[in-house]
Amino acid sequence: MTHTKLVDLSHTVEHGMITYKGLPAPLICDFLSREASRQHYAPGTEFHIGKIELVANTGTYLDSPFHRFAEGKDLAELPLESLANLDGMVFRWDWRNGRAVDPAIFHHVDLAGKAVLVHTGWAQHWRTDQYFEGHAYLLAETAVYLRDAGVKLVGIDSYNIDDTDDGTRPVHTTLLGSDIPIVEHMTNLDKLPDRDFRFFAVPVKVKDFGTFPVRALGLIR
Repeated sequence: MTHTKLVDLSHTVEHGMITYKGLPAPLICDFLSREASRQHYAPGTEFHIGKIELVANTGTYLDSPFHRFAEGKDLAELPLESLANLDGMVFRWDWRNGRAVDPAIFHHVDLAGKAVLVHTGWAQHWRTDQYFEGHAYLLAETAVYLRDAGVKLVGIDSYNIDDTDDGTRPVHTTLLGSDIPIVEHMTNLDKLPDRDFRFFAVPVKVKDFGTFPVRALGLIR
């Protein structure tokens, strides 16, 4: 019998939490409470209908090309083959040795068709003020290298895959411009092996929307 293990790579979305500095926190509340629902059903039967108001960039989320480009593929147009059951690879980068992830860590590895996940350890600062400042990110030339290597998807456990001091956002521009989805604010990448796992990050199928939270996961066989 083949044994498998699922690793949750997503942060929990909670009422009032801040994912990205300057963006509003999600509002999670009742649309129909259990108490109020009782009048609609037989005695002893109740339901809860929740309501959530959030910006797309909340928790662990996936960017489609539409996030960056008006004519890019939106969430509804992304093929499932670009989001699910991908051959995953993790590359380790210690942010304490420098913020900028250069292409060298990917050299001499076949990346074609792979979901490439960059483990920096920055997720340890989640829900703290430190999370918003001094995060690890990919260099512009790293994004070019990954694109040219034929990767399928790129993820990172950091505040942003780009240096937020660079308003041109070269990593988003390069990857999304080549139909390579991006997953940001990941966690638990330390619980994945470097190789031999499948990766999934499937958002809701929303038209004319570029970003949405995902329940990203790794499947280890």
